[in-house]
Amino acid sequence: MPHQDMPSEHETAQDNMDSLAVETAQLVAFLRSLKANSGTSATIEVKETHKSWVFLVGDEVYKLKKPVRDHLQDLTTLSARETNARNEVRLNRRLAPNVYLGVAAVTRCRDGGIEVDGRGATIDWLVHMRRVPEEFMLDQMILRGHVPEERIGALIDLMAEFYQQLPSPSLNPKDYAAHFEREQLENRRVLTMSQFPLDRQQVTALLDAFDDRLNLLRELLENRAGEGKIVEGHGDLRPEHVCLRDPPLIIDCLEFNLGLRLVDPHDELSYLGLECGLLGAQWISERLTSGYAQRAHDPCPKHLISFYTAYRAFLRARLCLAHLLDPGPQEVSKWISKAQSYLVAAELAVLSLGKPEDRPSNH
Repeated sequence: MPHQDMPSEHETAQDNMDSLAVETAQLVAFLRSLKANSGTSATIEVKETHKSWVFLVGDEVYKLKKPVRDHLQDLTTLSARETNARNEVRLNRRLAPNVYLGVAAVTRCRDGGIEVDGRGATIDWLVHMRRVPEEFMLDQMILRGHVPEERIGALIDLMAEFYQQLPSPSLNPKDYAAHFEREQLENRRVLTMSQFPLDRQQVTALLDAFDDRLNLLRELLENRAGEGKIVEGHGDLRPEHVCLRDPPLIIDCLEFNLGLRLVDPHDELSYLGLECGLLGAQWISERLTSGYAQRAHDPCPKHLISFYTAYRAFLRARLCLAHLLDPGPQEVSKWISKAQSYLVAAELAVLSLGKPEDRPSNH
């Protein structure tokens, strides 16, 4: 018999990814045809995100994770996607208990058809949710120019209660401070890439200035961890994840990485304030900062708030540019513009930290 070369590891992996892509396309086609539980026809709204397909069916939502792999997670196996779905439900029930209904199995019938929670073999998993009213989402309320201050007060109360009931994980204070150094190295690597139309000299100078402040604030960061202030928070607290109904709800936590959920509450709320400010509601940032400190009896130096804000702005700028490193069609002008907006916010926050020789107090 003629000799036949065995497929390489790369070829086998590519074949597996191709097979997953075909199966995912079949699942998406099936889920587009779902009907609401009422039995009446409903227009299916389909939204594609970077890592998911989201199907809005009447008052319900089904989320299908894409079988993708990156440096943060590997969802190319069925068991990994099940674990991810169950973690998403468990973690999000902390701040939206009545929204996350559970997980649903996608099953293959004997005749080759597909069902949700059928009796056949499970081929994928869905997160099943109640639909959250878009008109109450914080980003939409900001864009309409109407965010009642009492609703922000209710949000502060919710977050203060949430953070206070969380146990403080065992975390080495030096590791907490080192986390910012590691992320800043990656920020610098991406933000100074030559293919992006940014002023590299200006960006480098800004990054250098932030690194100087990081060195000065290391002791304060370590103290926050040593005092047990770091908790397992939401991890991705943005206006589009905040619903200002009565009571408020918060959805879409960062479910796949514990390390990224370990945050100082002031860091997480600074992040939300940053995003609100970029949408045109800077007053929310100031309200969150002062309101949480008072409600939680946890004062935080202004220069640490500025540090957290700058850090988040750099990180968001990096993630915007990272979209342009992915294969496939790109919205170059959109992501460059967003990255530039975050860099402007980072510069303002760094400037508010003062000059390195000012050496802000750690108290």
